[in-house]
Amino acid sequence: MQMINEMRSHYERIGGAEKVRELVQKFYQLMDELPEAHRIRQMHHINLQSAEDKLFMFLSGWMGGPQLFVEKFGHPRLRMRHFPFSIGEEERDQLMLCMSQALENVVADEALRTELIAAFYKVADFMRNQEQ
Repeated sequence: MQMINEMRSHYERIGGAEKVRELVQKFYQLMDELPEAHRIRQMHHINLQSAEDKLFMFLSGWMGGPQLFVEKFGHPRLRMRHFPFSIGEEERDQLMLCMSQALENVVADEALRTELIAAFYKVADFMRNQEQ
């Protein structure tokens, strides 16, 4: 079973576009609801729809599915796009709190959850532009 999973993309393993969309919606719902995520919530517009759409497009390609974000906006340039925001360990950890809980809610496959949490952590830590 492990060999088969290694050959399939995270996008396929999570369940394609429908599950990626569900993950993104749950992530932003948690960001909106959890007091512990207050700092990262404040970095977003009141209406989260645009952020949801962009994260869905980005994650589709990042997980090995269609490169929707690249097709529409070009290279993600994550650090550059997030540079205007003060992102330190606290913001990284708030993002990871929301994403970890979203993954727990949406992804039944424990091995996939573990892989995605590790991958998300690397990206979230890379986004830091402040020492805290």
